[in-house]
Amino acid sequence: MQLTVNGLCCRAATGGGAFDPAASAPPPLLLIHGAANDRDCWQKVAGGLSAAGCAVLAPDLPGHGLSAGPPLRSIAALADWLAALLDAAGVEQAVLVGHSMGSLVALECAARHPQRVSRLALLGTSAPMPVAEALLGRAATHPDSVCRLMTEYSHTLQFLLTGGGGHGIWGPGATLAIMRRSPPGALAIDLANCNDYLNGLEAAARVACPTLLLTGRRDRMTPRRNLPPLQAALRQVLRAEIPDCGHAMMNERPQAVVDQLLKFLSLPLTAAAPG
Repeated sequence: MQLTVNGLCCRAATGGGAFDPAASAPPPLLLIHGAANDRDCWQKVAGGLSAAGCAVLAPDLPGHGLSAGPPLRSIAALADWLAALLDAAGVEQAVLVGHSMGSLVALECAARHPQRVSRLALLGTSAPMPVAEALLGRAATHPDSVCRLMTEYSHTLQFLLTGGGGHGIWGPGATLAIMRRSPPGALAIDLANCNDYLNGLEAAARVACPTLLLTGRRDRMTPRRNLPPLQAALRQVLRAEIPDCGHAMMNERPQAVVDQLLKFLSLPLTAAAPG
């Protein structure tokens, strides 16, 4: 699907079906990818949600995938871009689902544009989300080595050795391939955005809608021990965990991600307990 957002082309996936917000039982779901990723990281999850009757939109952020323009240089700018994307798609209100850097974008968008967000799901998240100085520098000079390191740390050892679901398929290779095709400079900009975003807990305190915190039990990129401050800052929050799963949960355990999101969507809007 092609949209025009702020005068530039945006490409988005719809999970294999036509994007029809009026035909969706819950509000449309906007799936926001992480650093040096694009819409394809959501392929299996988007397909599962679409098959369950949800209207799904998984965009390439600016300067990623097939979306035009340079990568935006702050989480705040990306959050405002999401609101412009909803305008372009004719969506009044959506469920925001963000992974890693995308979770920070979704969080900030929900704080800045509360009327546009009915529910919020933060996957593989942490606020703040610091990035080591050495990694920031190497992302600019040797991005492929950082892509390989992030791929290794984003999956469990079991998935690294055996994942993929078929002969001749290396599951983590999907994560690596998506990162490797990101435009030059995108990885460094995205990691800097994560590192520089210090408004997460303040934003969380302003979010009024029900929020899901979904983590992988074996996530080494945003480990679950980082979640308590964010969980405490949110007004209505549910927390769920996928066992035997790393950071790249949409690749490693896509059906579990779909199941958790559908379970969250099925709850009454008042069902989330106070953080």
